[in-house]
Amino acid sequence: MLKSVAVLTSGGDAPGMNAAIRAVVRLGTDRGLAVHGVSGGFRGLIEGDIRLMGPRDVGGILQLGGTLLGSSRCPEARTEAGRRQALSQLSARGIDGLVVIGGNGSQTGAEAFSRLGLPVVGVASTIDNDLLGTDVTIGASTAVDVALESVDRLRVTGSSHHRGFFVEVMGRDCGWLATMVGLAGGAEAIVIPEQPTAPEALADEIRAAHGRGKRHAIVVVAEGVPGGADALAAHFAQHESHLGFEMRVCRLGHVQRGGAPLMHDRLLATRLGAAAIEALAAGRHGVLVGEIGGRSVETPLAEVAGRTKAMDPSLLALGARLER
Repeated sequence: MLKSVAVLTSGGDAPGMNAAIRAVVRLGTDRGLAVHGVSGGFRGLIEGDIRLMGPRDVGGILQLGGTLLGSSRCPEARTEAGRRQALSQLSARGIDGLVVIGGNGSQTGAEAFSRLGLPVVGVASTIDNDLLGTDVTIGASTAVDVALESVDRLRVTGSSHHRGFFVEVMGRDCGWLATMVGLAGGAEAIVIPEQPTAPEALADEIRAAHGRGKRHAIVVVAEGVPGGADALAAHFAQHESHLGFEMRVCRLGHVQRGGAPLMHDRLLATRLGAAAIEALAAGRHGVLVGEIGGRSVETPLAEVAGRTKAMDPSLLALGARLER
């Protein structure tokens, strides 16, 4: 019978992680479980940086960005020796279950621990929204809104100076974030790694925007595109007059991660954190909890680890039609 669980956050921070931690601690405590927080992700698990937490320890964190528990990259967690050391740390404290809040790499680690016999449940959390088993991950919606605010401001200054911007957003090799920002921000073009865009085809889009009388051009570029926004800017540097706009680069970078979670991410994180505890308490583990069609679902970690969710091509097609 499950008596004690640990919770950790791993990989890149995402708005809403704290809300998920809060739900795990409070729902776990409500079920009579001893809930432990692991500091610094899998590294803290290996080093034994683990402490007992209660409801008051997670008071006032619902609205905060980042992660109360901290995170880190941990190559040792990818080794058999490192994972065995982590299991030893849990065993020494009588901890018999683990909740891993994080993205693709984190859930790959969760699946590895699950294969060693540890009851593990993953919680889908990454601004990239590239995890299978969920429509949207914790943090992704807030990251879009943070980036969108910047795009709106760039449009204003672009119109004032008859200027264009290559706006680079995060997302690693997944273009979901760029696509959502481009669609919601009315971008003239969206460039993502899943659907390569030839420079001349992109130039045609920018020239067409100028020809329609637009005073600005916004091109949203996913960071996973080879060379990113800098490569595109360098390519067009010699053809500026043919584009019709003076083009600049704006790389939004990590500001997209650090925002306070908005309503959707607070609620999603709360539901998924609670669902993780319910799954463990019911003896269901080796799964990722996500949300599909507004309902919490569980997907085997073996089906999630090392794989990424495909982009919906119809979204890009919609964007292309709206740009005209």
